Amino acid sequence: MSESQFAPLKNDRFLHALQRQPVDRTPMWMMRQAGRYLPEYRATREKAGSFMDLCRNTELACEVTMQPLERFPLDAAILFSDILTIPDAMGLGLYFVQGEGPKFKKPVRTSADIAALEVVNTARDLSYVTDAVTAIRHELNGRVPLIGFSGSPWTLATYMIEGASSRDFARAKEMLYNRPEDMHQLLSVLADSVIDYLNAQIRAGAQVVQIFDTWGGALGHSAYREFSLQYMERIVQGLIKEHDGRPVPVILFTKGGGQWLEAMADTGATALGLDWTTDIAQARARVGDKVALQGNLDPAILLASPERIRQEVATCLAAFGQGSGHIFNLGHGVTPQVDPAHAGAMFEAVAELSPQYHP
Repeated sequence: MSESQFAPLKNDRFLHALQRQPVDRTPMWMMRQAGRYLPEYRATREKAGSFMDLCRNTELACEVTMQPLERFPLDAAILFSDILTIPDAMGLGLYFVQGEGPKFKKPVRTSADIAALEVVNTARDLSYVTDAVTAIRHELNGRVPLIGFSGSPWTLATYMIEGASSRDFARAKEMLYNRPEDMHQLLSVLADSVIDYLNAQIRAGAQVVQIFDTWGGALGHSAYREFSLQYMERIVQGLIKEHDGRPVPVILFTKGGGQWLEAMADTGATALGLDWTTDIAQARARVGDKVALQGNLDPAILLASPERIRQEVATCLAAFGQGSGHIFNLGHGVTPQVDPAHAGAMFEAVAELSPQYHP
């Protein structure tokens, strides 16, 4: 997809901050910004019939991606999709149970199960995702950049092995420790699939990509490096570095990954996402010259009063301090029970309070 087929970018604050270049204020977006906390999203999802039907409907996926931009002064849009599209395309039978989350009809547990998996061909198996990316870019009309994304290989593997969400990842960890060769084979297929998937999103119009390592923090210290980080590094190295004359930034986000920031920064990623358990001032001192930092309010803060939300925003901005390289975000996705007005209060506070850090 040629850049000339899309409107020129009118707001590139987010892209500049990712490269740690000067900006007029701290750019902002939030994970899961198109989601159940918005009544307009719930209405569109009801119209779609099911969550995956919404993901697969280009027009409706575009519609929900745009909804938060109509409410808030965001500096980025993020593709509306799900991290489990890759295992779904592998034929594992993804489905969702109300109140229980994602499940797979055919979990991957044996060596034979793993040997039967093939690297996903995005053009063949996930064209509905790239169709949505292109449609959203056209609909944005240069308003803000578009983020594409994928789950990390380890995070995808946990769902594929457990067959659902898990509290302790017992089956996945049993494979990791007792049959590491099987786990490495599975992660290798997933890493190559993610490379194909994200590169297809970039070619379709995604200007930034984020890798969501939601469950990396559940691993032990050496296991994280061997079974999660090395595969994310392989992905970063395999991605398109520049498209249509612009660098394509990569954001790595490991929930619970604060102890590995230096190693994450060495992967070649452009930015690291921080959850709320990591002090952003300490993170900047550790890795700030190498990468931008994204984060990191506790999503539960949005359940507090607008006044308290403003205080927490002020604290976060002050902790990062002067200069560029900070993208304001939550430390994980916004939760369904949040009042949209409280998200609005957060964004208003960032817009009002952050210019002082960008003289």
